[in-house]
Amino acid sequence: MRLRAVVALAQGMAAAHTPREFWRAAALGACAGLGGSFGALSVWERDHGRLRVLVNAGDRAVGEEEFPDAETYPVHQFPEITEFLHERWATGAGPHAWIETADAPRVTGRVEGLRRRGRCCCVVAPIVLHGRAWGELYVARPAGAKPFTIADADFANVLAAVIAAGIAQAERLEEVRKLAFTDPLTGLANRRAVDSHLDQAIERYRADGSVVSLVVCDLNGLKRVNDTHGHAVGDRLLERFGSVLSRCGARLPGALAARLGGDEFCLLAVGPTADEVVAVAEELCVRAGELELGEGVACGVASTGDPIGPLKSARRLFRLADAAQYQAKAARSSKPVVAGRDGTVVRLADAPPGARDRRRFRDAPTVEPPPET
Repeated sequence: MRLRAVVALAQGMAAAHTPREFWRAAALGACAGLGGSFGALSVWERDHGRLRVLVNAGDRAVGEEEFPDAETYPVHQFPEITEFLHERWATGAGPHAWIETADAPRVTGRVEGLRRRGRCCCVVAPIVLHGRAWGELYVARPAGAKPFTIADADFANVLAAVIAAGIAQAERLEEVRKLAFTDPLTGLANRRAVDSHLDQAIERYRADGSVVSLVVCDLNGLKRVNDTHGHAVGDRLLERFGSVLSRCGARLPGALAARLGGDEFCLLAVGPTADEVVAVAEELCVRAGELELGEGVACGVASTGDPIGPLKSARRLFRLADAAQYQAKAARSSKPVVAGRDGTVVRLADAPPGARDRRRFRDAPTVEPPPET
């Protein structure tokens, strides 16, 4: 039975797609394995000296939220944490689960909690990750149920170890995910992340009309800096502009700042108005012009808040912002060019592929846009 419980716990955590799903699967899996009615997972925030509850699963009492925003407990209120995670561990005994009962003569914070919530007992197992206490697993039984035994506490240790292994694996996967969606030089998002977020943004635009805006930038003068001062100096210029982009983008709640590759960057915003995005783009141009060794930035903006025509795909919004950027570069503009406020940009973006070639934007003929496919 207990082997099946371990397998079920591991499978449940492996099937989770989000941190909350993982926390819930861990708490419910341990609860089932120990025959409890309620399970919780908490993380020990050392810098604040407290336990923060991540999830309350199972039969919750009044006032207990499944994913509480601010349910924390100062460590000094739970002397058993110090006893089991410090003194006992320091003597070589190692971390070990312990049991609390509602009828215990010594009323600790946990005993008081059991009584207040109508539970008869609980077992608490430290979750140890990379040799340090990460947090704890808490499983309780309702009033009138059979109390936990020493054997249950031993098994709680096993379940806590399985959860720790799952957390470690999730952390590794998250690190891989970050590497896959992060530009290593600037620390900004990369093109893959932009494509993913832009697809989601367009879905939201179609669902509720949220304004989606894209700012595409080309950092001027990078080749000259590389040729004159070396690529290390050029990389520093890219990093500095990335910081400027991030700082300006912070004025747009939830905006994604990214490096598309080479000297191209972008901002993706969902929600702010087109005017708000254009204002940020204007500030970005000013700040980029103040960078040492740089020659400013060519900036193009495309927003569903402007008259850009029907938007059937994320690709068209990117094409509009890209065309606006190259229009700005061709004109050596110190301000952003905005698709929908510059008729040339829309015509160029919607022209056949040959006429949209970036090298031909400056002299491209005026054509009527064909139906979008």
